[in-house]
Amino acid sequence: MTDKHKLSSIKVKGFNLWSHVGVLDHERLLGQSFLLAFTIWIDLESAALNDDLSKTADYSHAIKSIQQLSLEINCLTIEHFSQLILERIEELYGAVPIQVTLEKCSPPIDGFNGSVSITRSRNLHLL
Repeated sequence: MTDKHKLSSIKVKGFNLWSHVGVLDHERLLGQSFLLAFTIWIDLESAALNDDLSKTADYSHAIKSIQQLSLEINCLTIEHFSQLILERIEELYGAVPIQVTLEKCSPPIDGFNGSVSITRSRNLHLL
């Protein structure tokens, strides 16, 4: 395992997604907008010193994979959606520390014009 004192983070934020997630039938039928931020912690020292792409986590792979996932799923909760995102990131990069924040941009609640988000993580004990 990598020396945890050498871990750095790669953070992706402002990631817009469209997905069919929600308790109400029309949310799952029509879909809606979500905003995602995720962070992974890995040892970036070799990539930084040697300008070596093979020694880092190519975040474009995660972005493309999560975009595809968001178009394929149909579920009730953002909790489940976030679970699938965590699993997808872990499939790509292994058991590294991961944190995701998934925001439902316009929940259909009368009189409410804000957003709702959840933050979940995996393997943070490795930090």
